[in-house]
Amino acid sequence: MAPRKRIGDLLLEAGLISEEQLQNALREQKELKLRLGELLITRHYITEQQMIEVLEFQLGIPHVQLYKQTIETKVINMIPQKLAEQHQVLPIKLEGNKLVLAMSDPLDYFAIDELRMATGLRIEPVIASKDELTRAIKRYYGLQESIEQINRNLQPQEEEKPVAEDDSPVVRTVNQIIIQAVQIGASDIHIDPQEDSLRIRYRVDGIMRTERTLPAHMQSVIVARVKIMGNLNVAERRLPQDGRLEMDIEFRKVDIRISTLPTIHGEKIVMRVLDLGNSLTAIDQLGLSPHNYELMMRGIGHSHGIVFITGPTGSGKTTTLYSALSQLNKEDVNIITVEDPVEYQLQGINQMQVNPVTGLTFARGLRAILRQDPNIVMVGEIRDVETAEIAVRAAMTGHLVLSTLHSNSAVNSITRLIDMGVEPFLIASALTCVVAQRLVRRVCTHCAREYTPTEDEAALLARNRLPVHKLRYGTGCEHCGRTGYRGRLAIHEIMEADSTLRSMVLNKRPDNEYFAYASEKGLVPIMQDGLEKAAAGLTTISEIYRVLGSGGDE
Repeated sequence: MAPRKRIGDLLLEAGLISEEQLQNALREQKELKLRLGELLITRHYITEQQMIEVLEFQLGIPHVQLYKQTIETKVINMIPQKLAEQHQVLPIKLEGNKLVLAMSDPLDYFAIDELRMATGLRIEPVIASKDELTRAIKRYYGLQESIEQINRNLQPQEEEKPVAEDDSPVVRTVNQIIIQAVQIGASDIHIDPQEDSLRIRYRVDGIMRTERTLPAHMQSVIVARVKIMGNLNVAERRLPQDGRLEMDIEFRKVDIRISTLPTIHGEKIVMRVLDLGNSLTAIDQLGLSPHNYELMMRGIGHSHGIVFITGPTGSGKTTTLYSALSQLNKEDVNIITVEDPVEYQLQGINQMQVNPVTGLTFARGLRAILRQDPNIVMVGEIRDVETAEIAVRAAMTGHLVLSTLHSNSAVNSITRLIDMGVEPFLIASALTCVVAQRLVRRVCTHCAREYTPTEDEAALLARNRLPVHKLRYGTGCEHCGRTGYRGRLAIHEIMEADSTLRSMVLNKRPDNEYFAYASEKGLVPIMQDGLEKAAAGLTTISEIYRVLGSGGDE
């Protein structure tokens, strides 16, 4: 049998610590009763990443990222919570008689031997960071305890009984799912019924990831609990429903929009998480380039006309809209909005929510607003020709109108309005400017590293007059969930309407002619804006292409 290697010897061989540092740490280890690797990291002799690399490359022990793992309930049950917390381990996969075990110290042979005897299985260690392990143990075992209690309480004839009590296991389970989403900054929670399981997925920085999988029989109680929280009809399972709730999580007020959808395997639930504790983004913090900032301020500075914010769903249009309203919110103006839903409440602004059930549509609400002597009107979204025409006519009669529109680019918004049925002369008379935007992930500041651009990247930057010698990317750390990205920023293109462009609209010119003229007059394409932000180290070129594809540069 090959001799068991010790972490101290490996680090010494790798030249990461000196003999003196090792002996000092060994002496301290006896007094403090800490693992040697943990002590070396605490004393800043090495970093956790260095230790992981040594174990991975010298011993061939794989490094796993726990947030990417989907761990079955039966695997978690193989190791009691007490042992998992004591040894800082997490079972992640069962392969025959072999249990794959995530450990922060895979050379802790005492722990491996104890767990081998406790499970009767052969243990195969893999490496995970300590912080990630601590969070995962708390998450899986905390949720597991509630799940076990649900399974014990759940009887076939009384499936929805556990949701009645405020401290029941299902209440705690749903609360834990929501709390974790807020803690990691998820924008949406998806509860997806499958044929034989129930998937819990989060959307973080625009990317979906599976958080965990629950047994299929838990679906009914979890769905019933969410419906009760959102004041929905628990008995109605054949039609979509919408609801909302407010929660206080870690001293922050969180607004949650709930949407249910009947599918072949049961009801799917999506919860949109709005952190009301977040302060509203000021317009100078939207990430606008100096050129685009000047165009934006000029656009919203008009006394009348219409300003459109365009982009697909989830591109940050609402945030930009609210930022513009905050900038315009002065005592000497009357601002009224009609929204669906009202996402953030703004002091000093009259906000109205659409309610189709009572017949309060965007068009009807907008007509009523125009009788309220407004200076500035915000329409949450232009969805139909009736709303579009009222908004455009309001802009022509002395009101500044702000709204959002679904279109692929700034110039495409003109064609989109014409396709909806709005007359070209109305668009030409009212249009002030169009802001198109997307959201891209921001490079994590904790693990950002510089690198030399590849030949293709260098050629792309050169074509866009950005001769940059160094770019940045994230290596992945516990702060960003090992993705290399943390948070998002917007990239924009802004088209200003002048007399020439308006005459082109009257003649219903194609998009490429609008784009060519706007470019001559100073429009910076959204791809160019994205590449400038990549060149500044804020995001990556691959992220720009992920969001824009090949359609970003017309």
